[in-house]
Amino acid sequence: MAPGSKAGRKGLGGLKSTGSETLRLVVDYVKQETLEPLKGLGRYVLFGVAGSVALSIGMAILAVAFLRVLQGETGSTFTGNWSWAPYLICTVVVVIVAAIAVKAVSRGQVRAATDPKKEKP
Repeated sequence: MAPGSKAGRKGLGGLKSTGSETLRLVVDYVKQETLEPLKGLGRYVLFGVAGSVALSIGMAILAVAFLRVLQGETGSTFTGNWSWAPYLICTVVVVIVAAIAVKAVSRGQVRAATDPKKEKP
């Protein structure tokens, strides 16, 4: 057969088909390796933010409740010149709880980074 016959064109068409298949395969792979993990990360961040907001609101309510207990249930202990003491006590307790939370989070990050069971890519 001559070089310009159907066989020659079929080979070129096959090359174009293979190229388009390769391009489609690469695009599908990139979507699989980037978009799907980003969707999972988005869910992770969404639940993390929602949990943080819920815990923050709960901690604020508990702090106000603790302040009200100090002001109302201690009788005349925190009256007059000592009226500022419940606010200071409540602030110190909130700061201590926040410090414990930060330390727990940072300790968890250190453990995750040094965990021998976790596979390295």
